[in-house]
This record gives sequence, structure tokens and C-alpha cells, in this order.
Amino acid sequence: MKIVIFGLSITSSWGNGHATTFRALALALHERGHRIVFYEKDVEWYASNRDMPKPPFCEVRLYSEWAEVRKVAANDLANADVAMVGSYFPDGLSAIEEMLSSSVPVKTFYDIDTPITISQLRETGRTDYLHADQVPGFDFYFSFTGGPMLSEIESRFGARRAVPLYCSFDPDEYRKFGVSRRFECDLSYMGTYAPDRQPKIDELLCEPARRLPSHKFLVAGPQYPKSLVWPANVRRIVHLNPRWHARFYSSSRLTLNVTRRDMVQAGFSPSVRLFEAAACSATIVSDNWPGLESFFEPGEEILLPTNGNDVVRLLREVSPENLKQIGRRAQQRVLAEHTSQKRAEQFEAYVGESSSLPSVQPLDAITTTSA
Repeated sequence: MKIVIFGLSITSSWGNGHATTFRALALALHERGHRIVFYEKDVEWYASNRDMPKPPFCEVRLYSEWAEVRKVAANDLANADVAMVGSYFPDGLSAIEEMLSSSVPVKTFYDIDTPITISQLRETGRTDYLHADQVPGFDFYFSFTGGPMLSEIESRFGARRAVPLYCSFDPDEYRKFGVSRRFECDLSYMGTYAPDRQPKIDELLCEPARRLPSHKFLVAGPQYPKSLVWPANVRRIVHLNPRWHARFYSSSRLTLNVTRRDMVQAGFSPSVRLFEAAACSATIVSDNWPGLESFFEPGEEILLPTNGNDVVRLLREVSPENLKQIGRRAQQRVLAEHTSQKRAEQFEAYVGESSSLPSVQPLDAITTTSA
């Protein structure tokens, strides 16, 4: 298939979780024989922090203004099999209209920010990248959030099919490495600053750091205010290139996951951080939210401290081997259920259900037939 994607970014992971998600999915689809064309608006903050300027698994069409690329996009859509517009795509409204008016057989929307999108649609019927009256035009509304919200997208906003397409990871990139001195610590956290996440970071990381001055803590991610005062034993990395993420996760006794408020309220919204860390056999401590148990078994594959005291106890009292066993079980779980290859297979199965598109043969069947 030729698949045309309009997304926030695939060339830069700076300050967003979209890039690694699109990279994993596009790479897996490319490896399964599909051609990917990715449209990305050339904005300053990504242009100056581009960690994958030319992905080898897709054609990137960078542009400055929608008007200059609209005809090119129309031509791509005219001979494409599947089109996808992603949430927060800067020219999402125009791209959706172009897609819906085209002859592309399968038209989809990929919401990597479903709780935020749906909250705004409830209140005003529109976001900067999607209007409620566009939703019924999609063959599939792919969502980062599962659970009850999918039914609402169908019943309230008229989606034909709202289905989960969770984030994923490339197992060739995210795997267990030896401990790196650069990232070695007792508790790590990776994530862009968000005001609604910071209180949990203070409670589950900064408080334990103050109580355990001989332990090492590490926080990686951009946009944290300069006014924030970190404990002396918390080291900061402003931005970490994705090529180091696996070594980061492989080098700490525990790694923290903290979820945005909208995602907690919606439930069933695993971040890519969870799957990437688990793929590296990291022992994850996380806040809790509805549906988490459908991705990891609490106490066996993930730890759910209720406060800083619990984190201190884990670091002081639980043996390193017991912690490692939890990480290994989490790794086995995500390798079975959440690799980019699994997600590409799910994508193929969904779009193959469309009456407008011939069903997609599994890659092994194509290889066998060709042989």
C-alpha cells in the first residue's frame, strides 16, 4: 500500500511523543512492504532539534505553508491506498478536508491525544486540528486511548469506527543494554515538563531524593522552568536524543512514569514511555489510572507507589534481584503485545476491513507466494 500521513513530526522528538510513535509505526509498515509518505510542517522548534532529519523508511515532505504543498498533497492522495491525519498536525483542518474530498480508499484520523481532543470537542465542537463535523468522514478513528471513550467517539461524534491503536516500540532500538555510567542512577524520569505532572514528580522523585541524599536521581526532558529548584542529588538532562533512550532506561534501578491529568481521567491511555522502558527491562514505578491493569499486572510487571514513602521503601528494602524480575516480566509482556510489528499488523487488519480496499496479505504469505 501507499500510505500518506500528515503528522506533527517524525524528524524531531524534541518536546513531543509523536515522533517516536510515527517512527516505530512507519518503520514497521515499511518493513512489511508498504510505501510511507509523511507530511510535516517545518517549524522552528523542530528544525533546530532534528534528531532524524531523513528517516530511511519513509519520504518526508517538509513544507512552510499549506498553500505551497496542497497540490502535491492532492496528487499523493490521488494515488494512495490509505491516508491518515494525526492530532496536533498544524494544518490539520485543511489536510482533513483535502483527504475527505479525495478518492483515497481509506481515510483515517490518528489521535495521539484523545482525552484532550475529546474534551475540547465536548466543550466547543472544535480543536485547532479537528472539528466535530469532520469525524463522521473518517473510515477509522484510531485512538491512543481505549476503553469507554471509544464508544463516545462513535455515539456522540459519529465516528464510523473508533478503535485503539496504541503507541509501540521498535524492539531493535529498545532493548536491554548494560549499565551506562552516564545514566546510572537509582531512580530516573524522562518526560517533557507539564504543570499537571510536576506535583507527582515532586512527590515520587524529589521527595525521595531529599530523604535519600546518598542516592542518585536523574530527570531528562525539556521545557522545565528555570525557577524549579531540584534536590542536590537530582541531575538534569535537558534533551536526550532517542538513540540514548534505551541506555537511559537500562541504567537505573527504577524508572518513573507520570501521566497527564486528562489521560488519567480518561484511563486506558498508556504513554509510549511505558512500553519503551519496559522493552529495556526497566523496573517501572508509575502513578495509577483506570485500565492500567490491562497493560501490566500491578506488583508483578509494574509497581504503583501511592506516595514518596513507598518509593523510599522500594529503594531501601527491596532487593535488586526482585526489582529486576519485575522488569523482566514487563519486558516479556510488551514484546508479546506492543511491538511496532504488532501495531503494524493491527493497522493492516483494520484497513483491510474496509470494503474500498483489497485485504492485505500477511508478509509471510506474500513471500511464500513469490517463492
